[in-house]
Amino acid sequence: MTAQIGPTDGLRAPGTTTITVLRGRVRYRDEGHGTPVVLVHGIGRSLEDWIELHNLLRGRGFRVVSVDLAGYGESEPLQVLHDLPALAHFLADFAEAVGIREPAHLVGNSLGGAVAMQLSAQAPERVRSLVLANSAGFGRAVALPIRLMSVRPLGRLLLSRPSLASARRVELSFFHDPALATDDRVHLGYRLALRPHGTRVFLETAGSLGTILGARAAWRRALLAAVVARRVPTLVVWGDDDKIVPFAQLGAAGRYLPYARTHLFPDTGHMPQIERAEEFADLVTGFWAGAGTAAPAAEDRT
Repeated sequence: MTAQIGPTDGLRAPGTTTITVLRGRVRYRDEGHGTPVVLVHGIGRSLEDWIELHNLLRGRGFRVVSVDLAGYGESEPLQVLHDLPALAHFLADFAEAVGIREPAHLVGNSLGGAVAMQLSAQAPERVRSLVLANSAGFGRAVALPIRLMSVRPLGRLLLSRPSLASARRVELSFFHDPALATDDRVHLGYRLALRPHGTRVFLETAGSLGTILGARAAWRRALLAAVVARRVPTLVVWGDDDKIVPFAQLGAAGRYLPYARTHLFPDTGHMPQIERAEEFADLVTGFWAGAGTAAPAAEDRT
């Protein structure tokens, strides 16, 4: 194990607090007033991935809630396997615990998009709309490092020796603009990699969703069928330089969800909510103001 770093090193969202959900402590950030918006991060990530969007949306008439999924960020792990149904169940219980009583706009990045879709299937009464950013669920292809994590002995070995160098490589893989892989983001990634339960949770999630060949077809087909059946108003966005989940899956999303709006950000990587924060905020608030209350017609897609 490499040398420890201080608990305050790296990026840290302001105004976070904790609450107990399913007998575990959960870190979250809850600000603003109005229709609730819940922001859901990707695998191995934290609510810090939403700082920019959270700040933009809270001043636009929304109650904005960012959360560390169970076992991720600074939230404690579940007592069950961290698969997609369990994470969606956690998200529903979290929403109840923080007093979200009306349907919320869910915004999910990567794994967070799949969790949001799963929640819309399990508890549709909790979901007003879906915004899926570079989301898992639309195709088999995924970056090799993620596929390797589905092979438990190999994944455990790869995660067993975190370092600042490996954390920097990870951060660089998320962005088109390498300047966004700041020292603060690198130190945050390193800090999260040192969590005692982090390897187990990551491997459980990766192994439940994929193999060395990529994302399993069975859960993707079942999930998309459930989402289509409910026709939740949906916006799917992607960055054209996504090194984690190829942007060709945006086309697949349009085919699987023919009623959804789609949008491609140029010169953008896996996290458009960071790399194109202002444009992202404008896009989603426009979507919520218009097609966010009913499924858009095919000709309304952008």
